[in-house]
Amino acid sequence: METRDKRFLLAGPEARVLEWIAKRLPSRVKPDHMTALGVLASIGIAAAYVLSNGDSAWLWAASGLLVVHWLGDSLDGTLARVRRSERPRYGYYLDHLVDAFATAAIGIGLGLSPYMLLAVGLAIVVAYLILSINTYLETHAFGVFTLGYGRLGPTEARLILVAVNTLLALGLAGAGLLNVLGIGLAAVMIGALVARAGRNLKRLAELEPAA
Repeated sequence: METRDKRFLLAGPEARVLEWIAKRLPSRVKPDHMTALGVLASIGIAAAYVLSNGDSAWLWAASGLLVVHWLGDSLDGTLARVRRSERPRYGYYLDHLVDAFATAAIGIGLGLSPYMLLAVGLAIVVAYLILSINTYLETHAFGVFTLGYGRLGPTEARLILVAVNTLLALGLAGAGLLNVLGIGLAAVMIGALVARAGRNLKRLAELEPAA
């Protein structure tokens, strides 16, 4: 359907690990099961962050569920490719629909925790969705689906969040850490969007010069 461009720091090792796991999953486990697992995990992550209002121990649950979410979110496509049962249009639509839902759920969950303002959580969600829309437009315009902006992708973001959860749960960081990181992340995302949109428009103008 489209050429995929992966440049994340962990893209290579991650692909090898996912393929190793996919080849060992029983045949009764289907790609859609992994997608559903990822959705349920994202809801669980959001719930764990909300419950951390009562006990910071829920941050450990959130971290564990981030690992489960990684498995569900990443293994569905790998499993389909390993078994040569790919459905490009179905997978493309479902994958991005689920990604949008998961990002919204986790962002809102963070915003409802004692560690991040709701406005910051929503800002991250909105920035992510705008970046996603730009990615889909690029796919249509150039035929290349670029997974992410820069060298950090979803897996790297999960690892950073797990690290922050650990610091917070152990009392080694203050409650404002996630707000600072969240605001910085939203700003970087918007900056990346502006820069990439500028490059895209320049390239499109060269391909389709004004009369």
